[in-house]
Amino acid sequence: MSRFLLPSTPIYGHLSPMVAVGRGLVARGHTVTVLTGRRYARLVREAGLDFWPLTAEADYDDARLQDWLPDRGRRSGVAAGRYDILNLFVRPLAAQHAALHAALADGPYDAVVCEAAFLGVLPLLAVPRADRIPVVGVSATPLALTSVDAAPFGSGLEPGSSAHTRRRNRFISAVLHGGPLRPVQTALADALTSLGAPAPDGNYFDQATRFDVTFQLAAPGIEYPRRELPPTVRFVGPLRPQPQTGLLPSSPLPPWWGDLDGNRPVVHLTQGTMANVDLSRLMVPALRGLAGTDVLVVAATGGRPLAQLEDQLGGPLPQNARVATFLPYDQLLPRAAAMVTNGGFGGVQQALAAGVPLVVAGSTEDKPEVAARVSWSGTGINLRTGTPSPQRVRRAVERLLAEADYRTAAQRLQTEIAGLGDPVEAITASLGRLVAGSDLEPAHPRPVLERHSH
Repeated sequence: MSRFLLPSTPIYGHLSPMVAVGRGLVARGHTVTVLTGRRYARLVREAGLDFWPLTAEADYDDARLQDWLPDRGRRSGVAAGRYDILNLFVRPLAAQHAALHAALADGPYDAVVCEAAFLGVLPLLAVPRADRIPVVGVSATPLALTSVDAAPFGSGLEPGSSAHTRRRNRFISAVLHGGPLRPVQTALADALTSLGAPAPDGNYFDQATRFDVTFQLAAPGIEYPRRELPPTVRFVGPLRPQPQTGLLPSSPLPPWWGDLDGNRPVVHLTQGTMANVDLSRLMVPALRGLAGTDVLVVAATGGRPLAQLEDQLGGPLPQNARVATFLPYDQLLPRAAAMVTNGGFGGVQQALAAGVPLVVAGSTEDKPEVAARVSWSGTGINLRTGTPSPQRVRRAVERLLAEADYRTAAQRLQTEIAGLGDPVEAITASLGRLVAGSDLEPAHPRPVLERHSH
C-alpha cells in the first residue's frame, strides 16, 4: 500500500473534500497525512488521518477571517476578489511551500494529492516529472481556466459559442488581467521567483490545471467547455455525502424530522459554512419571502446558533420553517423539491447529485460563478445578487416548482453524476497507475459544446 500527503488551504470548503478523499484512501488500505491549518487538526484526526500543521505565516482561521484580513469588508466586486486571492492564496505561498517541504522530508511519500488552490505546491510542480514523485490536484471549486470560450473567472458571465461572445471574452480578459487583476499575476510571479522557482506557467487562474492529473469534483454538464482544457483534467463528479465528523458532529435527527412526510414540497435553505456570518443576507429574506406559502422550508445555519437567526429575523420562525445547525444531506436532499443557496459549490453539487433544482443568490468568493453555471446548465435560477429581497426569493422558488424544465435539467445532471461512479475510486485508481510509473489514463467525459438554459 501507498503513503500519500494531502496539502490543503485551511478553508473548510476546500479542506472538507480532501478529508473525504483521504478517508476513502485510508479505507482502501493507504496511509494519509493532511497538511493544513491547526483549527482542523481534530477534523483530520477524527477521520482517521494523520495531521501535519501549516506554519503560522500560512495558517488562518476561516471562521475569523477578520483577524487575518481586517480590511476585507471594505471592498466589493473585483477589488474584493483581488484582495481575497492575494491574501488567502498568494500571500501564504512561501510558507505553504516550506511546510510542504518539511512534511515531504518526514516521508517517504508515494505521491502528493493536493487541493488545487494550495499554491505552495507550484515550485514542486516546476521540477521535471522524472525527478519527483507524482503530484495530482483535487479541485472542489468551479474550473477557472482562462479561455476564449469563457469570460474571465469572477465575471459571473455565461459563455456563448458565437464570434461576438469570443470577442467579448478576449476584451474582458485583456481589461481585467491587464488592469485590476494584474497585481495578482505580479504577486504570484514574485512569490515563486523569491523561492528560486520559475515564473508561473500561464495565468493565475490556470494553475489548477498544472498537476500531473487534476481531478475536477464535478460533472462535465455543470462546467463550461473550453478548447484550451488539457487532457490531464478529469471530471470525476462530486463526492458522495459523508458522515458528519469533527467540526460537524453527528447528532440525532431534529425532533421535527417527521414533518418531512411529503404533504408539502420541501425547500432546503442554506447559506453555507463560510459566508454565513450575516444570516440576514439570504436566510432571513428567504424565510420571510416563503412564510405563508404552501412549502416546508428546511434550513441549516451552517453552525451558526439558531438564536442568531431568530435575532436577525426579528422574531420567531415562520410556521412553515424548520431549522437546525447542520442536516444530513444524504437523508434531506432526496426529500427536497428545491434548494435555495448562496452558491457554495459543494452544496450545489450535492443538490444536483440528488436531482434537486436550485435558486442561487451569491456575490462573494466564487459564488457568482457557481450561480452562472447553474443558470447556464438550466438546473436553476441565478438571482444575480447575494442579498435578494423576500419577494425575489419567493417568485424564484414558485417558478422553480412550477416549471418542470428545471427539475428535468437537474435530473439530467443527476444521471450524469451517477454514471461517473465514486470519485474516490477514480482518484485511487489513477494514483495507483501513477505510483506504478504509468501515465496512461482512460478516456473520460469532457464538457459538451452547448447547454440549454432558461
